[in-house]
Amino acid sequence: MSDDVKYGDMRTEYGKSLVELGEQDKNVIVLGADTTDSLKTADFGKKFPERFFNVGIAEANLVSVAAGLAYSGKTSFASTYAIFLPGRCVDQIRNAIAYPSRGDKKGLNVKLVVSHGGLSVGADGGSHQQLEDIAIMRAMPNMRVLIPADSIAVSKLTWTIAQQYGPFYMRMARSKVPTIHTNSQEFRIGKGITLKDGSDCTIAACGITVKMALDAAEKLKHEGISCRVIDCFTVKPIDTEILEKAARETGGIVTCEEHNILAGFGSAVAEVISETYPVPIKRIGAQDMFGESARDNEIPQLLEKHGITSVNIANMVKEVRSKKQ
Repeated sequence: MSDDVKYGDMRTEYGKSLVELGEQDKNVIVLGADTTDSLKTADFGKKFPERFFNVGIAEANLVSVAAGLAYSGKTSFASTYAIFLPGRCVDQIRNAIAYPSRGDKKGLNVKLVVSHGGLSVGADGGSHQQLEDIAIMRAMPNMRVLIPADSIAVSKLTWTIAQQYGPFYMRMARSKVPTIHTNSQEFRIGKGITLKDGSDCTIAACGITVKMALDAAEKLKHEGISCRVIDCFTVKPIDTEILEKAARETGGIVTCEEHNILAGFGSAVAEVISETYPVPIKRIGAQDMFGESARDNEIPQLLEKHGITSVNIANMVKEVRSKKQ
C-alpha cells in the first residue's frame, strides 16, 4: 500500500457528525452502553448532557430506552459494539423498534450505529468478532442496513439517516481505514456506487473490503482483465438495478464482506442476481466459522486466513471468468 493513502477514523467522524446534528436538531438524542468514549459519542454528551444517556452494560435496556424516546417523538441514536448490538438485544430490536408501526410510518425512529464489526476487532477474539449481524439485521422487516467503506461515508450517512424516518443499522470498523470517497460523493439509500468501470467481471464489496476490491481490480488491470468495482454500502435496501446491469454487462460477479458468507452481503447479491440475470458468482467472507484472536499487527493474517484479501478477490475473479459462457 502506497504511503500517500489517507486514512480516517469512522468513530471520530461519527462523533463529530452527532455533535453537528445536535446543534441543528434538538430532537436528536444519543444513547450508549458503557462504550461511549470508544464510540466517540461522549463528545455529544459533553455538549448536550440533557440529551445524552449512558445506560451502562445493559444493551437490551439501551435499545428499549431508545425506542421509548423515539415513540415520544425523538430521533434516537443508540451505539455500542456490534457483538452486543444486535448480539445481546435482537428481541428488543425486533419487537420494540422494527415491529411497531403507526400509519405509513414503519418501525420507530431509532438509528443503531455500531462499531467493532467483523474480524478486524483483533485481540478480543472470536467471542467478540461479530460475523452474523448483516444476516440478522437484513432479515428484519422495516430495518435498513448500511456498511460504509470509509469515514467520509460514515459522516454523510449519519446525516442521511437522521433526516430519514425509521430504523437503520449502520456498522463501522474499529481500526482506521483508507479513504475511498471524496467529500463531493453523494450517498443515497438503496443506491450503490460504481467506483471503477470494467467489462470482464464485477467486484461488489462493502465496508473495509471495498479498498481490497479496488486493489484487486488494479492488480488485474495489469494482467489485462477489466473489473468493475461497486461499493454496495447500502446492503438493505440493496441496489438491484446496479447489480443486474453489472451482471448483464460483465457476465460475472465476485462479492467480498467481513462477515459470514451465509445470509450476509454476498447472499443478498446472489438473491438479486439469481432472480434477475443469473451469472457465475463467488462469495468471499468467513466460511461459516467464528473468528479468533489476533493482535493488531496480525489482523491482515487473520483476514488472509479467511480469504478476505485483494489477492483472493483477484483469484476468484479469474475463477468466475473461467465459468462465463
